[in-house]
Amino acid sequence: MTIEAVSGRRAGTSAWARMVAVAVAVIALDQLTKVGVRGAMDRGEQIDVLLGFQIVNVRNSGIAFGLLANGGALLVIVTAITLGVLLAWFATQSARPGLWVAIGVLVGGALGNLLDRLRHGEVTDFLDPPLWPAFNVADIAITVGVIGLIAIAFRSDRRAPEP
Repeated sequence: MTIEAVSGRRAGTSAWARMVAVAVAVIALDQLTKVGVRGAMDRGEQIDVLLGFQIVNVRNSGIAFGLLANGGALLVIVTAITLGVLLAWFATQSARPGLWVAIGVLVGGALGNLLDRLRHGEVTDFLDPPLWPAFNVADIAITVGVIGLIAIAFRSDRRAPEP
């Protein structure tokens, strides 16, 4: 085995470890905030924070903007398949700089909402800005992860070509 192969294997393993650590951190933050809201507020309760921004205790049985409401098992299956495809792609691309962050944040967000669906049949949303539907930490993570994936996918490799 060459030095490059060993180095590449270590880099891949390290990327996986970092990605999993990010995902676990996102899941923990997401679940802790949702438990806090469910424990501290009645369902449907609203707390005005600033300039129309509210903390609320609402549920969403669908995906973004309530689409596919009451999708139940279909949403769980689609999420699981999507995560599988995403992780398979990461397995082939884990050496790409920064990809572990984007995948970790995205996987953590998806799993955070998936845990809600499996345990409660719906997702707890609590951040409610004016003129926008309520969302949660997992939703933020999914959005940031997708933006990161797009940026990484379209970033050109700035390294000089090898002779």
